[in-house]
Amino acid sequence: ANGRMKELATRNAIGAGGQRIAKQLITEATLLTLIGAGLGIGRIGGQAVEAIARQPEASADIRGAMILTAALIEGATLAALVFALLFKLIK
Repeated sequence: ANGRMKELATRNAIGAGGQRIAKQLITEATLLTLIGAGLGIGRIGGQAVEAIARQPEASADIRGAMILTAALIEGATLAALVFALLFKLIK
């Protein structure tokens, strides 16, 4: 956290305004959101395949839980992207 504060102070010192720094932080958070969602959904799929291989008789329940969890992650990611775009458009 201390290094991040130094980075922001340096950006401010060389002339980046508050809005520019805020847009940069929103862009970074958006990128992390997309990467995290992609990795999370990929991990869900992989774990579901392993679970079905271990217990084939529960495949319907596993698939249902996988789809529900993936939908939750996608919904949260979509909401984060919408808010990020709104914050970027608002001056």
